[in-house]
Amino acid sequence: MNQTKGHPKGLYLLFVTEMWERFSYYGMRALFMLYMVQALLFDKETASQVYGSYTGLVYLTPLIGGYVADRYWGNRRSIVTGALTMALGQFLLFLSACYFQEAGYARYMMFCGLGFLILGNGFFKPNISTMVGHLYATDDKRKDSAFTIFYMGVNVGSTLAPLVCGLVGNTGRPEDFKWGFLAACIGMLIGAAVFQIFKEKYVCDPEGRPVGVAPKRLPSVRKSGPSSRTGGTSSVRGWWMAAGTVALTLLFSVNWDAGAAHWFSGADWIGSLIYATAIVVPIVIISDRSLDRSEKMRIGVIYIIAFFVIFFWAAYEQAGASLTFFADEQTDRHIGGWEMPASYFQSFNPVMIVVLAPLFASFWSFLGRRGLEPSSPRKQAIGLLLLSLGYLYIAFGVKGVEPGMKVSMVWLAGLYLIHTMGELCLAPIGLSLVYKLSPARFSSLLMGVWYLSTSAANKFAGLLSGYYPDEGAARSFMGYRIESLFDFFMLFVFMSGTAAVILFLLSGKLQKIMDRHVE
Repeated sequence: MNQTKGHPKGLYLLFVTEMWERFSYYGMRALFMLYMVQALLFDKETASQVYGSYTGLVYLTPLIGGYVADRYWGNRRSIVTGALTMALGQFLLFLSACYFQEAGYARYMMFCGLGFLILGNGFFKPNISTMVGHLYATDDKRKDSAFTIFYMGVNVGSTLAPLVCGLVGNTGRPEDFKWGFLAACIGMLIGAAVFQIFKEKYVCDPEGRPVGVAPKRLPSVRKSGPSSRTGGTSSVRGWWMAAGTVALTLLFSVNWDAGAAHWFSGADWIGSLIYATAIVVPIVIISDRSLDRSEKMRIGVIYIIAFFVIFFWAAYEQAGASLTFFADEQTDRHIGGWEMPASYFQSFNPVMIVVLAPLFASFWSFLGRRGLEPSSPRKQAIGLLLLSLGYLYIAFGVKGVEPGMKVSMVWLAGLYLIHTMGELCLAPIGLSLVYKLSPARFSSLLMGVWYLSTSAANKFAGLLSGYYPDEGAARSFMGYRIESLFDFFMLFVFMSGTAAVILFLLSGKLQKIMDRHVE
């Protein structure tokens, strides 16, 4: 058995499929904020709220997709269904942009398109990530490097997307946004076709058995034991999730005025739903009676790290929100006689990841051979610290800069470089960690929980983006006054820096739990 040499071909098929899905997602994301502000004439705060709700829900629906795959469809069918649904969503955005001057119709088609993108991503996202781990034997040492290679596929697509979609869609003419959305639609269709054609041949485990097929439907038998308890509690678990989420969503949506509760006055229902789900679902899963103590300890580690990841992505995802405004309005984008489209900045991070990912993989291997490699939780803490340093760098670059003044693109490029190094410490390691710690019967669902933390982070990112200083207006976030770009960026310095320190202090204990309970 040639277990330690090379990687299975199925990894590269998943790489290509994920690459085209990320092309579709990031191509749309590079244009979305600019489309809402420049074509549909949304104000920045409203655009930020829509952006946060969309990206939050995109990472919420993997819970549904993971559950359906584990119980009924399997990974393969879920991936194809999700890809085609997302392609439809991109096409509806194309239609919205075709008729952007008809405000009512354009907004209706935009929200319909977002709905299909949200639903499709839920079926696609958790299932393709889970399949990477299933290509390898349980004790295969290549898993960490496999997830890093897979993560490069994410960033190849993310690199191409703003360049292609931005080239045809971010021209300064509102009528051209439609071509960027159409390019994103075509990319998603290519990804679906490639996976459908080659999945039977290449997506297999080390013994050659197909990976990701629909689970076998066992005949219903009344008997006691762990298996029957697992099956019997599954439906109950689903009902508890639904009931608890609805109840907590309603509670979060209450506005209190002079001691009286107002249920519908200004409530952010999407935000309430996301935050309620982020609390209820993890509690219901870890309360499942089929879990033994060791499994609960492993899931607990996932939850703790996922909590800290919220602070990372809330700051990181400003790339598609407030940093897009910064690139468009306050960054000097002239290179000679050419003015680079603002959307091109969203290619900086993935380009850097494609370049740096092999170096980081080699660096971790170098440290590992010498017994110096940081633990997975400590790598996550390092990622948060680097995120904080990136915002500290740009904060000093814009100190004293007035609204409307432009600064060198060196500051934004430097931020993306530091953030890229932080991302490489956190994101691919997180995917591998969730796979290794998850009980097999909960693998897709817990991958959905991992993305659930990203859902809460993205909604939080949209909320924070709304505090971007505009026309000198001062705002306050939890007592912190934001009057300038310096104040705005320092908010992220404090937030991610504090999370880094706390996680670093907890990392030793978390690693001990992992060493004790993971074979």
